[in-house]
Amino acid sequence: MKMITGGVCAAKGFKANGIHCGIRHNHSKKDLALIVSDVPATAAAVYTQNLVKGAPLAITKENIANGIAQAVICNSGNANTCNADGPQIARDMCDLVQKATGVLANDVVVASTGVIGQPLNIEPIAKGMDALTAGLSYDGGHAAAEAIMTTDTVSKEVAVEFSLGGKVCRMGGIAKGSGMIHPNMATMLVFITTDAAISREMLQKALSSDITATFNMLSIDGDTSTNDMVTVLANGMAGNDQILSEGEDFTTFMQALNSITVALCRMIAGDGEGATKLLECKTTGADTLEAAKTAAKSVICSSLLKAAMFGADANWGRVLCAIGYSGADVDVNKIDVAFRSNAGTIEVCKNGAGIPFSEELAKKILLEKEIEILVGLGDGPYSASAWGCDLTYDYVKINGDYRT
Repeated sequence: MKMITGGVCAAKGFKANGIHCGIRHNHSKKDLALIVSDVPATAAAVYTQNLVKGAPLAITKENIANGIAQAVICNSGNANTCNADGPQIARDMCDLVQKATGVLANDVVVASTGVIGQPLNIEPIAKGMDALTAGLSYDGGHAAAEAIMTTDTVSKEVAVEFSLGGKVCRMGGIAKGSGMIHPNMATMLVFITTDAAISREMLQKALSSDITATFNMLSIDGDTSTNDMVTVLANGMAGNDQILSEGEDFTTFMQALNSITVALCRMIAGDGEGATKLLECKTTGADTLEAAKTAAKSVICSSLLKAAMFGADANWGRVLCAIGYSGADVDVNKIDVAFRSNAGTIEVCKNGAGIPFSEELAKKILLEKEIEILVGLGDGPYSASAWGCDLTYDYVKINGDYRT
């Protein structure tokens, strides 16, 4: 398995494009993306568990109930959430795709991201469809990645190449996500494509299993968005024997998917609103997987810990505090803590108590852009990772006037 370029267009048979159609006032910002497969694809998805859900999620769920999709349309700048006409606008977007590409409206994944509670005008989208479809390209993944951004400062895309039964397969993904990220069985907006052949049931199984250790272990600010969704389209054009059950091919497919999702998790965490640092908490030695995951996620979600990391303050007590209220079944007298980055590693806590360490070295380690918080929970067999970012002044600035 190797990393390649191309994003959602790395896999055979996928075209994409992104344009500015006029939803966003800034003409330099793309706001409408389209991904189209040459042939109908197997589809799977997971959605936010927020009781308030964007209309596009409901329409997507209806459209891919049969496990088939051939296109994805997504706008940024408006979430199409909590609007009386939201479902009809989402359906209209699917109809526009059918009119422009011939892909059936009920084979379209539709998504929106941006401000909640403001009506989404269909006219700019309708007027932009000719340009959007005319620009569809097998090299258009980057344009699509740019068009789904909101407060993101960089586009997020990744792709891998792997082999199934002697056939070369590819998988790629794009994501948007910078704030309102604290997923529960979903995350932000993530669109993944692959030319591997896999059944609907096994694709959903792969996705639902993977997110428990990837996107569900990601947090920026503790807020679960209304529009979070992850979708995977698999069009089978690589020509491998269709994956119908667990086995070697399914394991390889899962590894490819995990490489995509972990990479996107890290990109999203590193680009959190106002963030200056990517944080990764790695727990080891837990007696149960649940304890390992719960402890890691609690550390990443701690506002106090996130603020300390912004200030490059090796305040390890905040790590123990977060584990202590997490609900994880751990022995606090066995907890070890260390911080690691490209500048080195420093141990700061042993068996639940502080140990002497160099504050100067700790500061140097925590001034790096990527920081690992290493937590030993004992001598159990389970481990987990969670991703997040530091909490900065700019987070408040960005969200203080987000709507206006």
